[in-house]
Amino acid sequence: MSSAEPRFLTLHELVQKARQKLNHDNWDYIVGGTETETTLRRNRASIDALAFRPRVLRDVSNVSARTSFLGRDLRLPLLLAPVGSLELFAQGAGAASAQAAEQFGIAHMLSSVCQPGIEAVAQAAPDALRLFQLYVHGDAAWVDAIAERVEAAGNGAFCLTVDTAHYSRRERDQAKRNIRRLAVPGREFQPQLTWKDVDRLKSKLKVPLILKGIATAEDAAMAVDHGVDMVYVSNHGGRQLDHCLGSIAVLPEVVKAVNGRATVIVDGSFNRGSDVVKAIASGAHMVGMGRMQCIGLAADGAAGVVRMLEILEDEIKICMGLIGVNSLAELNPSYLQAVAPLSPNDALSAFPLLSLDEKAFY
Repeated sequence: MSSAEPRFLTLHELVQKARQKLNHDNWDYIVGGTETETTLRRNRASIDALAFRPRVLRDVSNVSARTSFLGRDLRLPLLLAPVGSLELFAQGAGAASAQAAEQFGIAHMLSSVCQPGIEAVAQAAPDALRLFQLYVHGDAAWVDAIAERVEAAGNGAFCLTVDTAHYSRRERDQAKRNIRRLAVPGREFQPQLTWKDVDRLKSKLKVPLILKGIATAEDAAMAVDHGVDMVYVSNHGGRQLDHCLGSIAVLPEVVKAVNGRATVIVDGSFNRGSDVVKAIASGAHMVGMGRMQCIGLAADGAAGVVRMLEILEDEIKICMGLIGVNSLAELNPSYLQAVAPLSPNDALSAFPLLSLDEKAFY
């Protein structure tokens, strides 16, 4: 158990501590989205629009949420999703997050715009299941050089983000004149990315290739046709294109289009253990968590992330037992039913007991 355990018994306590420790700009970076924040709210609404159909009188005395991913046995089907600028939330940033993943026993994906870099994170967490995500800010030779570093550092997969051809209008930041990343060198290369670049990169990589930002069955099918190993369903947490469908709403069509030819990962407002169970029952193999990773780091650094994962594990296993399954492999869509989502839906609506005295933070 983590040293943080006595301090945090619920996830909303971690959220509250993170809010107390962060300034307004960095807090908005966690909870905000783009423009009207409709995509962000639909992410949450689409999860809430699924109700469980539990089965009873089954022996559920041996519930396990363990899974296998990239040849590794993991404690939960979770991936700490790539988040840029984790250094805003805790000392050590990406290294602290990777250390938490290593300690607990889940996967970690480092963003190319997160400090410290590839080699430093590998040194900090040598036994973690580490993956790397890239924003393309250079030519083919630039990409190849990074891919070589990623493989040399022992990363298990290489992820290309494909939903950032243009940087979005994040009005929470703009209204406060807190403008981020407008002068990133090489940003002109991301809009030029095409399926030809995917083919070229796939031909050179020695590790599996992931495409992050898939949001339709059509692109999922194209991805596997181009030899992509993992399809990552994501709308960037509602931070890129506004007015998208929620990630879990898109998931079934992607799973059908992939048809077992690739691993399916999903993220987008998965904040609770029951959310993870819904994703696996809908056909995902792994679930990415970005905002909750930031919450854990801000609350108590690496120990806060470990504590967050411990609570999630408890929630997941209780949910599985009450549904009537002992393993993730038993989950399928028969355990879910579409319902009208409750409201409100926002980045924190999964925590109805959360009490934030906003006057204390401004």
